[in-house]
Amino acid sequence: MGTPAARAASGPVRPASPARPRSRLARAGSGLTPYLFVTPAMVLLLTFGVLPIAVAAVVSLTDMDISGLADWGNVGFVGLDNYGQLFDDPDFRNALVNTGIFVVLGVPAIVVLSLAVALMLARGDGRFVRALRAFYFVPAVTGIVAISLVWGYLYNTQFGLFNWLLSLVGVEPVQWLSDPELAKFSVALVAVWRGTGLNIIIFLAALQGIPRVYHEAAAIDGAGEWRTIRSITIPLLRFAIFFVTVTTTIAWLQFFDEPFVLTDGGPLGATTSASIFLYQEGFQQNRFGYASAGSLVLFVLIAAVTVVQLRLRRSDAEN
Repeated sequence: MGTPAARAASGPVRPASPARPRSRLARAGSGLTPYLFVTPAMVLLLTFGVLPIAVAAVVSLTDMDISGLADWGNVGFVGLDNYGQLFDDPDFRNALVNTGIFVVLGVPAIVVLSLAVALMLARGDGRFVRALRAFYFVPAVTGIVAISLVWGYLYNTQFGLFNWLLSLVGVEPVQWLSDPELAKFSVALVAVWRGTGLNIIIFLAALQGIPRVYHEAAAIDGAGEWRTIRSITIPLLRFAIFFVTVTTTIAWLQFFDEPFVLTDGGPLGATTSASIFLYQEGFQQNRFGYASAGSLVLFVLIAAVTVVQLRLRRSDAEN
């Protein structure tokens, strides 16, 4: 501040000059900055997301096969015939039923198992716990071919580990991948084991975001561990549970890798999912138009399920 004499010696204080208004060009540049940041992501989304859907919608109205890739003159317009034939196709209906069974088997199993393991791992932070976290995440970064080869040996009827363990207690060999009913569970088990690791990491990140004061207050009030998990932890993980449920449901509606590598959709179409059906029709039967119609139906189904889940989430948040 200084004394009055010092202020007088320093001369009169000049009033601060008013801020100059920014030019119209500067204001326009500032308003465009956010759009410049999202432009690369939007270009990728339009190129690899929206454009393929639009192309599939056009192709689904034609009888296009592999010859049409070289000469569009060989492509004929068939309108909605592909869709009518699709819904009359028992193989497509069987694929949709199988997909629904896979979703019912896999989604609850992955969500519950991932949450349970994450709660267990969140209780400690030593080297052993960190090693376990890495161990559970390994399947998520391992190639599906390598995973399927290992599980194929485990399921082998003659010398597989599972049947060998059953033989120790006098149980006859089980046809893990040859029995039409049992093959669904066998394939789903591999996918559950593979898909759990990533969701464990998501739940662990969400658990670390919960303030400890809530758990400390529950402990002071005499709440047990299970009561704390049920009344505090799980309600605070509702968004993480919702996110994992939505992403896992979408992944299982597109279920392809495990049944394709392990059984190729067999036996007798028992593990043929909607995605495998589309692959077989498009690339094995050379019916691109028909397969494109099926892909549009699957896209609408996935979008409808996702919208229902989002509405349920919004209703829950409002309540």
